Amino acid sequence: MHTENRFENLEVWKDACRIAVIVYEDLEGCRDYGLKDQMTRSAVSIASNIAEGAERNSVPDFIRFLYYAKGSAAELRTQVYIAQQVGIIPSDKCTEMVQRLKKISGMLYNLIRMKKDKGM
Repeated sequence: MHTENRFENLEVWKDACRIAVIVYEDLEGCRDYGLKDQMTRSAVSIASNIAEGAERNSVPDFIRFLYYAKGSAAELRTQVYIAQQVGIIPSDKCTEMVQRLKKISGMLYNLIRMKKDKGM
């Protein structure tokens, strides 16, 4: 695989890793272990699906895993809203995380479109 095609070079993968770290940091003291577990799993899943799809060396597989990543971003966004409503995450943090997740979803959408336009 050429180095320019490695998933580590994708900005969306880098952003997804950053959001996962943010979630871990923000929930470090959280005692709601069920929601914390769900949120950390969703956060890690975004970057993991991008990486797994890229490593499959198949455009259709890559696109499928990008859709999984996009789904995980929506799942995490929902969990962030819930965490804010139950008082686990403050409103300003919620707003920041939601903005980051919407940006990641947009980047994934654009990458999917680009891959589809190049042909499967």
